[in-house]
Amino acid sequence: MLNKESIRTITVAFVICLVCSVIVSFVAVALKPEQIANKLLDRNKNILQAAGLYQDGMSANEVNDVFAKFEAKIVDLKKGTFLTDEELAAANINVDAFDQYAAAKDPSISESLKGNDPAGIGRLPNYAKVYLKKDNGKIELMVLPINGYGLWSMLYGFVVLKSDLNTIAGLGFYAHAETPGLGGEVDNPKWKALWPGKFAYKDGKEISVAKGKATQPNQVDGLSGATLTTKGVDNLVQFWLGDRGFKPLLTKLKGGA
Repeated sequence: MLNKESIRTITVAFVICLVCSVIVSFVAVALKPEQIANKLLDRNKNILQAAGLYQDGMSANEVNDVFAKFEAKIVDLKKGTFLTDEELAAANINVDAFDQYAAAKDPSISESLKGNDPAGIGRLPNYAKVYLKKDNGKIELMVLPINGYGLWSMLYGFVVLKSDLNTIAGLGFYAHAETPGLGGEVDNPKWKALWPGKFAYKDGKEISVAKGKATQPNQVDGLSGATLTTKGVDNLVQFWLGDRGFKPLLTKLKGGA
């Protein structure tokens, strides 16, 4: 049977826990808008870095001002077309809030790639979100989201194409857990500098990542000592630039659609 001292101790502990829970909940709610803003800023910064438009020391306002020149579009990957306003409404899609990686987990708007999944993404969403920077109504830059499995982790990033929708402006990954100094060299500025100027497609083939030094004009050097990460990057780039990725859309746009 509990004595008065034990009851007093339990009561004090309960009150402290309750007060701490209230404080933590209040702080979490109060900081949520700031967390959302920081998440968007990080996305914008990563897109600008991949596009070669980010400069060291840019403030948050400067990043957002430059990113404001981009327009988000939802792509129907199977049809290779941008969704119209009517199609967006019918699919109940909000462009700003759409998350294609969350969509890939929903069986109603994605398909399993089991048995034919070189990029190791598991499921392919029906829709993807791309970003366009236009000049006088014509596409100047197109930002394509890419992801795929390396050695230890899923890599998430962007590949950016210039106005011809073939010349690569840049490539970068913003999230992964590859080994620092090996697969983690996907973040090395020297390796990322190998991508600009390469062609996404040449002689009917997608750009590839070599196991070692590039031997073809449309190859990029592999990552030294990181064979499996190199293979993963090669697979994911070719997948997303291939027939099940953005190739149908790019083909139609190049044809004037």
